[in-house]
Amino acid sequence: MVDEIVERLLDKADASGAALLGEGGLLTEITRAVLERALEAEMSEHLGYERGDLAGHGSGNSRNETSPKKVLTDAGAVTLAVPRDRNGDFEPRLVPQNARRLAGFNDQILSLYARGMSVRDTCSHLAQIYGVEVSPDLISKVTDAVIDELVAWQNRPLDPVWPIIYIDALWVKIRSGPVTSKPVYLAVGVDMDGRKDVLGLWVGSEGEGATTWMAVPSELRNRGIDDVCIVACDGLKGLPDAVTATWPKATVQTCVIHLTRASLRLSSARDHPKLVPALNAIYTAPTEAAAEQALNVFEASELGERYPAVVRTSRAAWPEFTPYLAFPPAIRTVVYSTNMVESINSRLRKATRNRGHSPSEQAALEVLYLAIREQINPKARDANHVAPHWKETLNQFSLFSEDRLSIQ
Repeated sequence: MVDEIVERLLDKADASGAALLGEGGLLTEITRAVLERALEAEMSEHLGYERGDLAGHGSGNSRNETSPKKVLTDAGAVTLAVPRDRNGDFEPRLVPQNARRLAGFNDQILSLYARGMSVRDTCSHLAQIYGVEVSPDLISKVTDAVIDELVAWQNRPLDPVWPIIYIDALWVKIRSGPVTSKPVYLAVGVDMDGRKDVLGLWVGSEGEGATTWMAVPSELRNRGIDDVCIVACDGLKGLPDAVTATWPKATVQTCVIHLTRASLRLSSARDHPKLVPALNAIYTAPTEAAAEQALNVFEASELGERYPAVVRTSRAAWPEFTPYLAFPPAIRTVVYSTNMVESINSRLRKATRNRGHSPSEQAALEVLYLAIREQINPKARDANHVAPHWKETLNQFSLFSEDRLSIQ
């Protein structure tokens, strides 16, 4: 039945040459009709009788024509005939007296903003697609309205135990006087059900250090996280000490992929075909002793003598790399890299790149939060986005962490 109605409407639009959106457009007129019908129903509920009903005679109040009101909707600008009553005390709930746009229209603005459009790009898009002229100030007011939601999200309580948390940093241009690049720290957890969740965002100073990093795990602990089995990171300076000070039993694991990339950046591309197998022999060794032996062999080789900085990089990261070698295979697969966080970072970078820079730290956090809300968290909560083979991995986590995980 619905398909038939839609087909008839489209056929009518084709026959008359009517547009779908804009003044007189098909969807605009349908939206107008639906809203006016709902307003009429609200008036009937307010008065206690339907239009034309004899029960209204002598009731003390009645309909008193309509007033035009222009509101912004998902289908564009719509001019409604809002009913009035003679007593003047009718207050519609669907379109409140002072409202000039419906909630769905605000959602459209936030969705465009979260996908990387600047304020002026959003205005241009709405004008082109919906025929609606919207000022930059209105876009800013709509996006600023999420501040309370952002604060609540940043302070929401978290589960007490997490098998693994990934921590990384992305750089965002922020105007604080001159435009400077500042790190925004991102924490992503995988919960007991194998689903990822962005736990929080923090704007840091230009230099990452132990003092700066201490705030991240401390805040997560204050929000309810009592223990984490593994914290995976990208060799962020000062983070291991901050993590172990907060969760003494946690294992800090450096991303193996990033160790390999760091080594390749220190070497000539022509030597990569030989260098990669040598590094893999170290980073995928079955035991720490085997990894140590592979590193010694590499150091004594022609490649090791040619690139002593590669050897130094491996030895410097050794304390945070070697815990990986004690993990069972299922856990190794999960913590092998921070690529999961990097895939999120790539979408967050896209949301900030088109804007050039943010006028403040608060504005930067708003953009990133909207991107997480619109693009990342809905997918993360989807049952189809559970980490592969999670039950097997969770069992290995349970054995690895002894009694620290509570398996339901």
